[in-house]
Amino acid sequence: MAETLLKGGEYLIKEVSCADVFIPEEFTDEQKQIAETTEQFIQNEIVPQIDEIEKQNFDLVVEGMRKCGELGLLMIDAPEEYGGLELDKATSMLVGEKISCGGSFSVAYSAHSGIGTLPLVYYGTPAQKEKYLGRIISGEWCAAYCLTEPGSGSDALGAQATAVLSPDGKHYILNGTKQFITNGGFAQLYTIFAKIDKQHFTAFLVERDFEGLIIGPEEKKLGIKGSSTTQIILDNCKVPVENLLGEIGKGHKIAFNVLNIGRFKLGAGVTGAAKMAMVEGIKYANVRKQFNQPIASFGAIQEKIANMTAEIYASESLVYRLAGLLDTKLATIDKSVDNYYEEYLKGIEEYAPECAIAKVFCSEVLAMTVDEVVQIHGGYGFVSDYPAERYYRDERINRIFEGTNEINRLLIPGMILRKAMKGELPLQSEAMKAFESLMTPSFEEIDDSVPFAAEKVLIKNLKTLFLILAGTGVQKYMDKLADEQEILMAAADLAIQIFALESAVLRAEKASPAATARKQELYKAAVKVFAFTASEAAGSAARRGAFYIEEGDTLTMILSGVRRFAKYDATGLLQAKRTLARAAIEEEKYLF
Repeated sequence: MAETLLKGGEYLIKEVSCADVFIPEEFTDEQKQIAETTEQFIQNEIVPQIDEIEKQNFDLVVEGMRKCGELGLLMIDAPEEYGGLELDKATSMLVGEKISCGGSFSVAYSAHSGIGTLPLVYYGTPAQKEKYLGRIISGEWCAAYCLTEPGSGSDALGAQATAVLSPDGKHYILNGTKQFITNGGFAQLYTIFAKIDKQHFTAFLVERDFEGLIIGPEEKKLGIKGSSTTQIILDNCKVPVENLLGEIGKGHKIAFNVLNIGRFKLGAGVTGAAKMAMVEGIKYANVRKQFNQPIASFGAIQEKIANMTAEIYASESLVYRLAGLLDTKLATIDKSVDNYYEEYLKGIEEYAPECAIAKVFCSEVLAMTVDEVVQIHGGYGFVSDYPAERYYRDERINRIFEGTNEINRLLIPGMILRKAMKGELPLQSEAMKAFESLMTPSFEEIDDSVPFAAEKVLIKNLKTLFLILAGTGVQKYMDKLADEQEILMAAADLAIQIFALESAVLRAEKASPAATARKQELYKAAVKVFAFTASEAAGSAARRGAFYIEEGDTLTMILSGVRRFAKYDATGLLQAKRTLARAAIEEEKYLF
């Protein structure tokens, strides 16, 4: 457990100790055992079937889900009183990471165990849980979540599906169409959102066999071809009144709270997929010869492998730091209180900015990774005989679902600024201090006796830059800043890089004392490589934001601040990249 629990977004204004972050090196033996069980299941039961699953043999997917149920992999987030395991978020993320190696099967699993199951867990009545939860967590039934419509994606509350109470008061009659529904073709239970009397956005539990529920044909997709994606058409669909989920008009709470969870779980899943893809690229580079030597011996290929390793290390560090934040917060909630799940979801909502960061950063690390893996394969990466081609196609959806990366980028600064306006974060006073530092010359010297001193100074300086950018934006636009999306996107990119870099550095600092000299060298190399990348990305975002907001003397002053605060001495960068690459190539694995 963390010594000090930060609030959501507070990392931007406080110095964080490595004692306050959870790292993968701290997994318990039980967590490692669950991860190993999951990994063996995927490798033995799913991977041999991937080609058939890609042909949409959904019987194999349903069978795989039942086996997941037998292994307890669908019970992780379910309450013990209904047969669940009720494990921590770190374990939940770890299982999601290992499942991700199952290709399209992992999409079915994630939709079922996350957004398909959790609305019932968090908002269901005892009777609803008694009726449905046992079937879902055993794998007897598969679950789906129906929010998106043909005309409403990011604007979920713009849904047009309707619900009207029947004259006898026994049913709600649902009409409308839901779009892009994962598991749509074989699910038995759907969480469907509709507006009662065209205005009260509400959720319903709808069984496959209810009169008026029609399943559309499978979508022909670019990637994740082995997952089921259909329309769900509601044609006077009769839903018993007792199947209304949560409260009338409060469907938005269900939708958005469950999406927060979907985002951090996606962060874990794509991190696992990135590890798998990178290893595939390394193995190919070791056997593919050009000019009479393996292409892995070439510096151009080694640099790709080093960059992938460092980015995935940062991604993994970020995901499990977030898991630690969530678990520490949730552990403070009394399970005996009547409104336990209401408080529980408030605890998760506290870290909504970090959940969005995990979704964006980790999905973009996967995008970079699969692109480089295809490049390492050359022409062979473009043909379906090699898995690199499937990785490339399957990756693309991760930047779209669970809220597009653009929407999530807008949410990050938006949620942080809302916290500031509520008085939960002293952003204004900290921004004023940041402005003062712009006009104060710096005589700060880096103390080399402090672990990762240069990177810690960089993190501190990037936080100052964020505060300058956010403070300038608020000062100029006030409450209209929400309409300046380009500025918010720039601020988000800065906030994302800060959280990722800080997570990577604090993990290395915490893990190094117990590590071998060789492992310590790898931590240092990964941190240096990623710090260089993060400083460049953060500096670019800050410059962009400065040009968007200001002009004249104020712009000149902020740009001078960008040059000063985004500066990082990456001396030894090439050697660090070679250290990472050669170790990964020799061991043919992700190093951490």
